Amino acid sequence: MLRLEDVHTRYGNVEALKGVSIDVAQGEIVTIIGANGAGKSTLLMTVCGSPRASQGRITFHGHDITRLATYDIVKLGVSQSPEGRRIFPRMTVLENLQMGAVPTGGRHFEEDVGKVFALFPRLKERLHQRGGTLSGGEQQMLAIGRALLARPRLLLLDEPSLGIAPILVQQIFKAIVEINRTDGLTILLVEQNAYQALKIANRGYVLATGRILMTGTGHELLANPEIRAAYLEGGH
Repeated sequence: MLRLEDVHTRYGNVEALKGVSIDVAQGEIVTIIGANGAGKSTLLMTVCGSPRASQGRITFHGHDITRLATYDIVKLGVSQSPEGRRIFPRMTVLENLQMGAVPTGGRHFEEDVGKVFALFPRLKERLHQRGGTLSGGEQQMLAIGRALLARPRLLLLDEPSLGIAPILVQQIFKAIVEINRTDGLTILLVEQNAYQALKIANRGYVLATGRILMTGTGHELLANPEIRAAYLEGGH
């Protein structure tokens, strides 16, 4: 479904991705783990076209999207829930969800918003509350819900557990598994909580200083002593 081939991304003179190659097959949950500054968020943003890859090739369902504008990539079926959530704080929950449905013209809004409320009942309870007054966990639910309203074929999730109470982290990861299994939605997940991410992933990649160091199934990476020391036991 998604393939990155020798992708390089730069911010001015700084090269954030240094020849990254990954594959995501249809129906998979694939996770990218790594320390702060490894380039994980840059990878997801590069898939979405902002920033653009300075070298290499990105294809989605056979379409070369390396040079496409972000809105064209969204139209093809790629949707992102970004790091830091980036909801519209002055808009209500309902209005935020309506913004998510813009790429589809809102044609399936009632059906799709019903699915979001089934995943995250708290959002229905706060339907007319401004997004900026929600808790961090509720805002993350809203960001994921907004991304789902675009009816994506590939969902990019950037740090969904960051800054969220543990009880809500469990709920969010449960929802990720549910939308993958029930709807067959393909998910590319960037997450610092390596244990939670690898536990639900079909496959994973380890990213460090802009390069892929290791890949394997979620279970293989969880059992790897180097991964356990670096990401699961407080090591560096």
